[in-house]
Parts: sequence; C-alpha cells; structure tokens
Amino acid sequence: MVVAVLITTAWLSLIIGARYLLVAGFVWWLQWGRSNGIGRRLNRDRPSARMMRHEIKFSLLSTPIYAFPTAIALEAWKAGGTMLYLDPTALPLWWLPVSFVLLLVIQDTHYYWTHRLLHHPRLFSWAHAGHHRARDPSPFASFAFDPAEAAVTAWLLPLLTFLIPLNTWMLVGLLTVMTATAVMNHCGWEMWPDRWVRKGPGAQLITATHHSRHHTHMRTNFGLYFRFWDRVAGTDAMP
Repeated sequence: MVVAVLITTAWLSLIIGARYLLVAGFVWWLQWGRSNGIGRRLNRDRPSARMMRHEIKFSLLSTPIYAFPTAIALEAWKAGGTMLYLDPTALPLWWLPVSFVLLLVIQDTHYYWTHRLLHHPRLFSWAHAGHHRARDPSPFASFAFDPAEAAVTAWLLPLLTFLIPLNTWMLVGLLTVMTATAVMNHCGWEMWPDRWVRKGPGAQLITATHHSRHHTHMRTNFGLYFRFWDRVAGTDAMP
C-alpha cells in the first residue's frame, strides 16, 4: 500500500504540474504574450520574468504536497475504502449537480477561514508570504503556495471522498473549474464583462477584479468562489 501510494503520488505530481504549466502558460500568452490582452487590464505592471520564475518554483514545490493525499484517496478507492463511484447512474442523477455545488460551498468556506488565518502576523511570513511576493501576480501565481499552506489545504477534497458519495467525473469537473478560476483570477486582467462582474449573479462571485484587490491591499477579499463570507465577515471590498 505504501509503495502504491508513493508511485501514485509521483505520477499525480507530473499530471498536476503539467496541467498547471499548460493552463497558466496558455493564459499568460493570451493576456501578456500578445500585443493586447482580453478584457480590462488590472495589473499596474507587467509580470516580470523573475517573479514568474518564483511563482513557478513555489507551484511545482506544492504539487507533490497536493498529490500525496489524493494518492491516498485513489489507492483507498481501488480497495473499496472510499465513497467514490464511477458510474453516474449509481445514484440519482440529481445528486451530481447537488454534490458539485455542495463541494463548492465546502471548499469556499474552508478556504475563506483558512486564508484569513494564514494572514495572521504570526503565520503570514512562513505560511503565505510566498504567494504574495508580487503585488501584480501572473497566471503562474494561481498555485504558488508555500509548502505550509499547501499542506493545510491539500487534504480537504481527498478527505471528503471518505465522507460523501462523490462521482469521479464530477470531481474532474470541479478540478477543471478550480483550475480555470484560479488562473483567471490571478492573470492580471478581468476577462468577464464589467457589467456582469458588478451586477446580478456575477456580483456574487469572486472574479479577477475582486481578487486583484486582495493582492494589492491584503486585508480584504479572502474568498475563493463566492463573496458570501467576505460580506458576512465584513472583508468584502470591490474596487
């Protein structure tokens, strides 16, 4: 079992690292590698090569930390020890969207309060400062976490596979949304129309405009997907 977990951790690290480099690299080219980006520019300065190397280094250091608990869950699933299921019809189909939204809410709640805790002066310098090295982040900052932060956040989704019936394809969809959201919110451009970001359903979501302010001020806007906890806790600030 130990050897299997280590082997799975190794190939998951390669997959996670490659996915990160491909998605972040493509969005960087889309927004900064061409003459004009898409949407409204948020960054004051163009991301520097030195800072992007820092972000890539921290991201790749975090990949095995995220891969390890996922490997444990996968190997436990093979042995029938989790609540993961592959066939979407094994449970009522309505459970797929419900479980997807449920995971978004759980992940968002965990992230908000963990993120606020990591900004505590006693923790910030060694647990979260690496992510905030740049005032104007690049898409490569999307997963640039200190090892301590990665260790705190990496366990959540793997742990939930032991507690809640979850379809594997639904989890793939969730990871896709998580990756796209993280990269878009750190790319230095607001890709959504401004009227959608500030009014209606879009105003309830974390977008690049909202998260960019967190990187410039750091005392507001701690959410991941939704502005709910920021509003409840009085930390919401929309530029």
